Amino acid sequence: MSQRKFEKECMSEKHVKWENAIGRKKGLYIREDDIRTEFGRDYTRILHSTAYRRLKHKTQVFFATQNDHVCTRIEHVNHVASVSYTIAQYLGLNTELVRAIATGHDLGHAPFGHCGEVILREIAKEIDDNFWHERQGLHVVDDIETLTGPDGNEENMLLTYAVRDGIISHCGEVDENALRPREEYFELEKIRKANQYQPFTWEACVVKISDKIAYLGRDIEDAFRLKIIQPVNMRDILRLVKEQMGMELDCINNTVLMHQFIVNLCEQSDPVRGLVLSHKYLELMNEIKKFNYGNIYDHPRLLYYKRYAELIIQSIYQEIQTWNEGEETANKVLEMTNFYPTLGRYFLEWLQKYSDLGRIQRQQVGERKKGARNSNYNNKVIYNVLSNNKDYQRACVDFIAGMTDSFAEKIFKELTSF
Repeated sequence: MSQRKFEKECMSEKHVKWENAIGRKKGLYIREDDIRTEFGRDYTRILHSTAYRRLKHKTQVFFATQNDHVCTRIEHVNHVASVSYTIAQYLGLNTELVRAIATGHDLGHAPFGHCGEVILREIAKEIDDNFWHERQGLHVVDDIETLTGPDGNEENMLLTYAVRDGIISHCGEVDENALRPREEYFELEKIRKANQYQPFTWEACVVKISDKIAYLGRDIEDAFRLKIIQPVNMRDILRLVKEQMGMELDCINNTVLMHQFIVNLCEQSDPVRGLVLSHKYLELMNEIKKFNYGNIYDHPRLLYYKRYAELIIQSIYQEIQTWNEGEETANKVLEMTNFYPTLGRYFLEWLQKYSDLGRIQRQQVGERKKGARNSNYNNKVIYNVLSNNKDYQRACVDFIAGMTDSFAEKIFKELTSF
């Protein structure tokens, strides 16, 4: 098996797409002694963000806040980063770019995993919007997440085009058609649904397929740990894997599956064919996914969890969406802090930071000089809540989407306590 087959496709200064790939909507501050690359800066910016930190308390598949050994969203992200790095290094692609994309690819996930995403999507339909976690991930890094610069001011993330593209383009099924990057450069807001376009770089294509490789076995491990699947089911999937791989195995776990899929991908792929699995391994991936849906994702025990998540998210949304009173919204939210101190305080801070209500709110609570938005906030204002009710509802959706499972539970407990 030959190494570095994609070396000429590596996203570097020699690549025809380089200038577009490293482009930012606005320039970052410059340190004269900085030794990082453009993609290296993106990686550390994502790593230092609060959105990344919150992934450790967000569901991957199983809601099990009391079980320290069940995979959370942050562990999944690290698995994807590991798989992506191994593939990219072997094929000769830019490992810093895949690391940045992989680390940031799930920043747009809602609390309670994919069922939380489905619930927020239904809510967003009320305002003619479409909530999906890839687009929300771009929204998070473009508009919501901020970092404090050397001057003490909070600015938007301002990531490179290649990393932003990898985040919004990371989903989509792997099929008989090999993955290969698109040639077209366009504003990423043009993407209106998952898998509408292929990613812009080979590195983002690596992350896209690594996302699938990383979760298959881990979901089986967790389901077995939580007794959602039984030993007989494990014997079934072990037999299936042994037959498809044509090799003897004593156990089935995530490391076994990741290793085999990574090696097969590296064997089968080249710049002409694209990133591709052999037919045998593609069939195996589909069979494992079929097994997971039949035995794990659609398991009756998860139905109760989905109802629980829906109750929490809908309750929080139904409460805060009634607090919109135009220019009096700040007063209304302040009033509601008497009943819901945590929810009221954090939602008020959210509106102050991201909406045109910020200036009025600061006047009313007297925290800054008259007429001043927090002088440390240099991020863009994204909600015109004073004149647009739909913008207020979008603010509610984004506020909830950023919550961890545990924080959403805390807020729900506050709503239901007397």
